[in-house]
Order: sequence, then C-alpha cells, then structure tokens
Amino acid sequence: MARSTTPSFITELPLKVDSRLEKQLSALFQAARQLYNACLNEALIRMELVRNSELYKQARKLNREKDKKERKELFKTVREQSRFSDYDLQSFANLTAKSSKWIADKLDAQTQQKLATRAFKAVERILFGLAKQVRFKVPTRFKSVEGKSNKQGLRWLKDNVVWCGLTIEPIIDWNNLVLVHGLNSPVKYCRILWRNLNGKKRWYVQLINEGLPYRKPTNYVTQGIVGLDVNIAAVAFVADNKAGLLPFAEKVPTFEREIKALQRCLARSQRMHNPDNFEPDFDKKVGNKIVRKKGKVKKGKKQWIKTRNYRRIQAKKAELERRKSSYAKSQNRKLVNEILRYGNKIKTEKVSIKGWQKRYGKAISAKSPGFFQSELKRKAGNAGGYFLTFSTQTTALSQTHLDGTRIKKSLSERVHKDVTGFVMHRDLFSAFLSRCVYNNKLSLWDAQCEYPGTEPFLLDGWQQYQSANK
Repeated sequence: MARSTTPSFITELPLKVDSRLEKQLSALFQAARQLYNACLNEALIRMELVRNSELYKQARKLNREKDKKERKELFKTVREQSRFSDYDLQSFANLTAKSSKWIADKLDAQTQQKLATRAFKAVERILFGLAKQVRFKVPTRFKSVEGKSNKQGLRWLKDNVVWCGLTIEPIIDWNNLVLVHGLNSPVKYCRILWRNLNGKKRWYVQLINEGLPYRKPTNYVTQGIVGLDVNIAAVAFVADNKAGLLPFAEKVPTFEREIKALQRCLARSQRMHNPDNFEPDFDKKVGNKIVRKKGKVKKGKKQWIKTRNYRRIQAKKAELERRKSSYAKSQNRKLVNEILRYGNKIKTEKVSIKGWQKRYGKAISAKSPGFFQSELKRKAGNAGGYFLTFSTQTTALSQTHLDGTRIKKSLSERVHKDVTGFVMHRDLFSAFLSRCVYNNKLSLWDAQCEYPGTEPFLLDGWQQYQSANK
C-alpha cells in the first residue's frame, strides 16, 4: 500500500548567525558532507553488485508486460541480496558515524539517516537510467542538511531552529503575510542551507509546511483551458476570453559589459600566475598584418594558482550571475501568475529547451523559458489543473492552416497568412490551435467552430503587443 501524501510548501527565513555560530555550523556541515560521501561510495559499490548479479541480468531479459510480476520479484531478490535499499544504507550510515566517533558526536541519528537516504536516491537514479553519474561533494558544493521530522534532531521549536545543541534565532518579518501563513502552518521537517551573497556566506532555514501556500488576492486562479506557444523570447497564450503575447523576463539586466570585463581580469590573472599551463604566444598573419596571438591552455590535468585577487574577482562575477538569474526567475513567476488568472488547464507543444540552449546560448540563459515551464506545471497542478504537452511532429501547428493545409514557414516569418483569407500573428494562432489538440491530434472541426468567436481578442492581443514594442 502506497504511503499517503499531503500537499507541502516551503517557508524560508534568514538566520541570525555570528562568527561563533558560523564556525559551529560549518563544523556540522563538514561532518555531514563526509558522511554523505561515504554513503554515496557505499551505495555505488552495492549498485554494481546488483548490476553484476545473474538474477538482475535475467530479470532485464524478461518482457515488461507479460512477465511483470516475475520481473519485479527478481529485482526485489537481487536488491535484498546486495543490501541495496534505503534501510540498509541508513544502517551503514549509523555504523560509519559511530566508527568515526567525531561524526557521531557532531550529528544526530536522524540527520545521519537522512543523509543516507539522500545518497541512496542519487545512486538509484543511475540504476533506473535517469542519471549517468553522481557527484561527491566538496565543501563549496555541500549547501544543505535536512531532518527526518520535526520531533527529533534538526527541528523548528518555539520560533527557533534547534540542532545538535545549537539554538539559532531567525529573522522574522511579522508584517509579511506569506511568512506568517507559513509560521502558523504545521511543520513536517526543516532544512538548513547557506548561500553566497556578494561574497559572504548567508544562512537560512526552510520550513517544509503541511498544507497549501499563501495565495495573494491578486494571484487568483480561474478554471479554463489555455493554449500556449513558447519561443525563446516570449510566450503567446489564448484563453476562453483573452489572448496575449508576453515577454520572458522583460528588461532583464544581463550585466554583459561588467561580466566581460571581469572575465578579462580573470584571464590575465591566470596567465600571469600560471605561465606553465599555457602554450607559448605566437605570431599569426591576418590580412596584411602580423598579429600576436595568445597561446591556448595545455592539455592534461594541471594545478592552478588562484590568488586572493582572482578569488575576489570570481566572487564579483558570481554575484552578478546570481542577480541576473534571480531577476529572471522573479519576472517569470509573475508571468506564470498572469497566465493562471485566465485558466489552470494548460496545453502546449513539447519543445526542446536544451536544443535552444545549444543554438541560442546566452539568450536562453537570460530569459529562462525552461524555468517558466516547470513553474507553470507546478502551479497549475497545485490549482487543480494540468500541464499537457503534445508532439510538434504530429501536430505541426506553426505550419497548419484552418482548412488543414500544411505549408512550411521560415522562423523569420512571424505573420501567419491563412489560405482561408485571414491574417494573424504566427505564435497567437499556434496558441489558439493548441486549445483544440486532443490525444496528440488537432481537431480541425473544433478550431473552425471556435475561430470566429476567438478572432476579436486574438487581434486585440496582437495589437497590444505591437503597441508595447514600438
């Protein structure tokens, strides 16, 4: 019988951490990191035992549908024989902590078990073919520790974080209705994490609350179907009585000039302090001139000297990248809320964001359409709706005309001139057709019946987009 689940949401609060507390928290995180890496290594060893087992190879040869039960039993048996399970790895974590002594003194048993579960789930993804490898954590990449429940170990108690003898006070804005809602909701468990902000380590607590998050009155959700057409810079939407073209992360600060200047400083510092890691400079004829070119980085593993000034510049660049990403996410969340005001049942083509990243590079980084889609899917599901994607090959909405004719268009053609006589923005028309897709097939009958009533606000949405971009 599957475990019953309840909806959850996260309330995040900054912590008041002085130099003494930060030293103690860093020691706890160091112990947690080393235990996690030990569990990860053990999980990989046990996974290889599973893969090399004859029963596992035999089970993989069986048919998924016909021999489903037998296949499941064989997989279960081989995992038991190799002791590859969450429970077994938790036992290993407790034994390892006791053997090391200092880890057992630093971390409670519940945190040790949670670290083992985290390592097990990471390795299990490789076994299921969902990942290719796992990463052992270095201190700069191990950023969070969480508890199992709010009863023991790491917990939220009387508006404070209590963990391994430490009591940490949070910074609470009691005028913030979102935070107050989270503080008044039941806490399932909590998580401590740190982030680098402007070169300094800042500590936070995340309360995983039971229930639904606070919803601002302006962020209401209505029942209805919304067709979407997503491109690299904007999203077109068509609802029951509204249509529009909305840009992703409008006016996002790219900090392009500042980042390029910092990158040049970093490159100069590397060449100055690591001359043996670069090939010698050379002269190259460009036109009628002889130009001095810098030597490339030598192949193979090298030791790099990173000066204090290099690390300072690196922190500046990281802060600019963080600010850019944070702004893009904030704007795209507003965009998600805007679309959900017109409907919670989303239909859109399945596009390859990774393909866009390879082709357009920095433009995708600045606009973040992948984050927009994942956030829209999550919020639509929480609002009782769905996020449905369908194949672009079977529907080909950008090529389809209202009578069913398919005519290919280049990407530069942004206006759709239908063979039936009307003219419409390409993305708006594709979003309209998305509403009429059922089981990966476009219903032309529904599209032909709905278009006359939809055309007025499609034209209105197109006109608003043109006015905003003048």
